[in-house]
Amino acid sequence: MVPPRPEGPGPRAWTASTCRSARSPRGRSCPCAILAGLVVALALIPEAISFSIIAGVDPAVGLFASFTMAVVISIVGGRRAMISAATGAVALVIAPLNREHGLGYLIAAVILAGVFQVILGAVGVAKLMRFIPRSVMVGFVNALAILIFMAQVPEMNDVPWAVYPLIIGGLALMVFFPKITTVIPAPLVSIVILTVITVAAGIAVPTVGDKGELPSSLPAPGLPDVPFTLDTVTTIAPYAFAMALVGLMESLMTAKLVDDITDTHSNKTRESIGQGVANIVTGFFGGMGGCAMIGQTMINVKVSGARTRLSTFLAGSFLMVLCIAFGSVVSDIPMAALVAVMIMVSFATFDWHSIAPKTLKRMPAGEIGVMVITVAVVVVTHNLAIGVVVGSITAMVVFAKRVAHLAEVTAVVDPEGATVVYRVTGELFFASSNDLVGQFSYATDPDKVVIDLSAAHIWDASSVAALDAIETKYAQRGKTVEIIGLNDPSADLHGKLTGELVGSH
Repeated sequence: MVPPRPEGPGPRAWTASTCRSARSPRGRSCPCAILAGLVVALALIPEAISFSIIAGVDPAVGLFASFTMAVVISIVGGRRAMISAATGAVALVIAPLNREHGLGYLIAAVILAGVFQVILGAVGVAKLMRFIPRSVMVGFVNALAILIFMAQVPEMNDVPWAVYPLIIGGLALMVFFPKITTVIPAPLVSIVILTVITVAAGIAVPTVGDKGELPSSLPAPGLPDVPFTLDTVTTIAPYAFAMALVGLMESLMTAKLVDDITDTHSNKTRESIGQGVANIVTGFFGGMGGCAMIGQTMINVKVSGARTRLSTFLAGSFLMVLCIAFGSVVSDIPMAALVAVMIMVSFATFDWHSIAPKTLKRMPAGEIGVMVITVAVVVVTHNLAIGVVVGSITAMVVFAKRVAHLAEVTAVVDPEGATVVYRVTGELFFASSNDLVGQFSYATDPDKVVIDLSAAHIWDASSVAALDAIETKYAQRGKTVEIIGLNDPSADLHGKLTGELVGSH
């Protein structure tokens, strides 16, 4: 817990820990937000350029998107300190559209995707987040950490030998520098020191400038260069909708992750709408669109200790300032320094507790399976959204299979043998009701059958249809069935649907 602000006047040293939630009554953010924004801006530059390459556009398109996304979302978003910018997931979705139809159609799709996100946010799509199980969340986080590390591997292949000691030195600085002071974020110190060393010593290693030319002026607003026709809309709509879904899913998952890290709540509906607004603005400024960036968010929140909107705003602002005013200096930053930062982020993001032997021994096999499947799908597809969907579906199947076995049927025949009472216990839904029909002795039971559902609950039409099928089988043998003990919701559903579910084919 953050210690309370001391009473009375007097000097107070700012540290990363005290910066985590400290703000003045007027809402001014602590100094660490400024440093955090600078660190994130430095990390955003090579990422934005890399994502631009994936999308098949000039580096400036990705950098403009990161600038506008971060600045706009800092104002309209629902999660403080979360970083939104150009992302790989969005780049993968819209790259085919750019290859087939050109940049104008890509920009138009970004704007339409923003409109879709505003609509989806307004109708409450964020509420679906509560249906994502914890095992999927853990798998999502671990897969993210693996992807962050994997993204650094190309930067360590076929490079001069000096890259490796630089990476090791950067990691050492980030591990040990906080033991000296936390006033300045360790990643920023690492980047500055490694840059000074490589420039002063004339060490020839890959730099940020090798990734592409940085923009020299601010983006100007304008309309996408496409014909405003129905054909254009039908061309871009599938890509725009896919981008909207992927962007919202990654953003909402990231927001939930930051909620857990900071032990605070965020407005997911506002965040969904805010992502849409940010993409609309980004499109009009010629950016490639984006969503929440989990890696940079972890730098901002977990490594640098930022907790306010100012850090997000400054990350976008510093990005443009660094590119335009200090482009030559930024170009000299060795990629090894940024690789070290991202490796540290990967290590900090991974949930090591989830794979500890003690945890795995206690965790149900189904939960472990869901986590592993989520991680595997994300790593194979390089798409966090696909992994979450597959993981959630797997979790539902595991849950349905587990609950289906909880429905039990026991039979008691009265002493005179004229009536048999079947007592059904458990939850009746599509999975459990499929086995229900086969648990009755239609041929040997007496003429009167009572089905007691006082210890059961009917959840869906499949259960009603199963009960109807049981009654029909007994009726074919001239026997009567009486259903008793229905609770009010079950009785209401049964009353509405019984006898109405079998039609002619």
